[in-house]
Amino acid sequence: MLTKDFFSACAPQVSFDGKSIVFAGQRNEKDIWQIFEMNLENQKVHQVTTSTKENCTDPLYLPDGRLLFSKLTDIAQTSNVYALFSCNKDGSKISQITFSPNAYFASRMLKDGRVLTFSQELFPIQKNAVFLVLRPDGTKERLFYKGIKGSYIRSSGKETENGKILFIESNDRNKKRNICAVNYNNPVESKTNLTKEIEGDFYAVSPWRKDSLLVTYRSSKNNLFKLYSFNTKSNSLGKVFYEDAKYNTIDAVIIKKHQRPRKLPSEVNLKFNSGLMLCQDINFTDSLQVGLKANKVEVLGIDKTLRTVNVEKDGSFYIKIIADTPFRLQTIGKNGQVVNGPSNWMYMRPGERRGCVGCHENREQVPENRQPLSVQKGPIQVPENIKKETKKKEY
Repeated sequence: MLTKDFFSACAPQVSFDGKSIVFAGQRNEKDIWQIFEMNLENQKVHQVTTSTKENCTDPLYLPDGRLLFSKLTDIAQTSNVYALFSCNKDGSKISQITFSPNAYFASRMLKDGRVLTFSQELFPIQKNAVFLVLRPDGTKERLFYKGIKGSYIRSSGKETENGKILFIESNDRNKKRNICAVNYNNPVESKTNLTKEIEGDFYAVSPWRKDSLLVTYRSSKNNLFKLYSFNTKSNSLGKVFYEDAKYNTIDAVIIKKHQRPRKLPSEVNLKFNSGLMLCQDINFTDSLQVGLKANKVEVLGIDKTLRTVNVEKDGSFYIKIIADTPFRLQTIGKNGQVVNGPSNWMYMRPGERRGCVGCHENREQVPENRQPLSVQKGPIQVPENIKKETKKKEY
């Protein structure tokens, strides 16, 4: 046992060289959850975070040598929100990177250098969790996978060597937990259920060898979870690797050297207090409201409208919006009715630039190739009275 001196420990992640792990732990029962790192050669442990009130969980090694973790945070009128933070391995230079009223957990690195995270919107109503992807500096956050109505994501997503993302999902009808897989390049339309023919529940899944996975499984709710191999060619359980007579075996982490993901350049520039967003056409959509056209976009904050912006004749808008502040968008018609929205929560990091093609759901669609009218003018400030940048510069 590696953590015999801890009351509780969970969520271990192995370093890229396979020589250390980071994990969340409590040395004593009533302690705040903190992040720790262990040298696997000598099993020496050092504490990374020193939070006095807020739990820190779900750590992750980043390609640049820093760590990512979830931390309990208050955002505007919401509470019990776990945002993502990064820090050096000695706990210094802690920086918050997400600002939506969502709970972010179970983050994993993708080979392309982005973070795949389990995220659940909590305000104004609680929604089902989805997978989001973002850069390690918090920029370019977007939806990666959302299950159909009645389905629930139950685990982190883990990338395989052949471009699949594996995770556990259940449904309303029977609550059975299945292993599901989606393609990296087309996650929304490519889901397959690997275990629909197997009775019982799966709790966690990890890539292991070619055509093999490590899974935790129980045949019925009266049994404990055990660690098994799983054959992806035949979609069948293999032998039991580990079991405990008293406790559930929850998850398995393979300790070995593995490929370091790409180190993506950071777009964040703390000299700025805003970011830029361009939308090409707010009426480019697959909404069922056929014939309804919008001519304005309303930028909604947590408790008030930040600004309502008139769009150009081609449906485009270009805004300069205050950074690190959650907002949603909804489009408004000429009679003041809401045409589309509100959207999911978004935020812009300082100096970030982001573009979208429209207010649509199908990300496979693309509009015609043209220059939006809105970029021929300067960006509209949201809200109107953004303080001057500490350094006057267009970006």
